[in-house]
Amino acid sequence: MSDAQDDSWLDDEAGRLVRPYAISGGRTRPTNHFDLLTLVMSTGTRPSTYLGPDCDQVLSLCGSHPLSVAEVAAHMRLPAVITKVLLSDLVTHKALTTRAPRPIEAASPTDRSQLEAVLHGLRKRL
Repeated sequence: MSDAQDDSWLDDEAGRLVRPYAISGGRTRPTNHFDLLTLVMSTGTRPSTYLGPDCDQVLSLCGSHPLSVAEVAAHMRLPAVITKVLLSDLVTHKALTTRAPRPIEAASPTDRSQLEAVLHGLRKRL
């Protein structure tokens, strides 16, 4: 799809000309569970049926590296719930894969040596 076609659905002042519920076919509940931090990535498989230009855009966004549901919603300029419905459709068609984000291991609050190293680095910069 060309950029000219994409621009026909957007108006600078009004925003998206097609309302979000029309994009999801009136559905507001995804068939798969997602939270805003769930990571999605394209599998490289195309859906067997055409799901629309918004799903094509999601697949192109998620093709090179994982994105969170929140990031996809922001790029698409759609509410998170509508984005989740689109993502759910793509997961059902095996065009997307999901995974929970990896937890970040927090440093021990009593790790004095790490805090001193940060303080030393800050003092060197000032």
